[in-house]
Amino acid sequence: MTNAGDAGDVGVLRSKRNATRYRILTGIAERQPAVSQREVADAIGVTSQAVSDYLKDLIDQGYVEKHGRGRYEVTKEGVDWLLTRTDELREFVSHVSEDVIEEVEVDTALATTAIDEGSTVSLAMGDGVLRATAGDAGSATAIAVTDAAAGEDVGVTDFTGVLDYDLGTVTVFSVPQVQDGGSTTLDPETVADAAADHDLVATAGTEALAATRAADVDPDIRFGTATAVREAATKGLDVCLIAVADQLSAHTGELRDGNVSYEVVDAAEP
Repeated sequence: MTNAGDAGDVGVLRSKRNATRYRILTGIAERQPAVSQREVADAIGVTSQAVSDYLKDLIDQGYVEKHGRGRYEVTKEGVDWLLTRTDELREFVSHVSEDVIEEVEVDTALATTAIDEGSTVSLAMGDGVLRATAGDAGSATAIAVTDAAAGEDVGVTDFTGVLDYDLGTVTVFSVPQVQDGGSTTLDPETVADAAADHDLVATAGTEALAATRAADVDPDIRFGTATAVREAATKGLDVCLIAVADQLSAHTGELRDGNVSYEVVDAAEP
């Protein structure tokens, strides 16, 4: 079991247990002297039993002292632990506000024409990539923050309007596991035709890879397919997904979570 003294290795935000310790110690410290277990539980919104379990560990670590019948107080060591974790949180918040949020405010597009810094550009989605064209004729526009020649990446910000594009769809072919026939149960011609009708082909599992090779198809995505297929579809690409049966639910679950339309079809040999 991880103890309170290990929290520095994982950080408060990376461990639910350490986050709860932090809240409990803070709840006690701001209500001292001698706060009760029930008061802490009510303050942080967890059960008394959960607080009791955490308090036993915190007492063992020397971060909390128990006084009389169920009254608690944070020790000097506990205060030091809180200060250290608070410094970590302060650094994280600073990173988010100064680095992450600033990065989010500027997106990257592929220039389709020459673009000058400070000029207005029209935005569109093409082949799964955000594209910027000089001028304001599009339904969505932005301001370029860098110069770019056609084909180069360009930074854009101050977005207005609505980016008009359709989400992609996913066609799913389920491949039985090898003990149930594997790739030999799929019709290679059907797989080849489906691949030709889609922007990308993804395979999940060795049987699925064998099925595409039997159809003389080279898959575009082979690893991390659940996330990659969803991401491709949300960027407007139609994907042909060939997945081994035992991996199918993970992929369709990911698609449902991303509100991506999909269809499971039968490509088995007649």
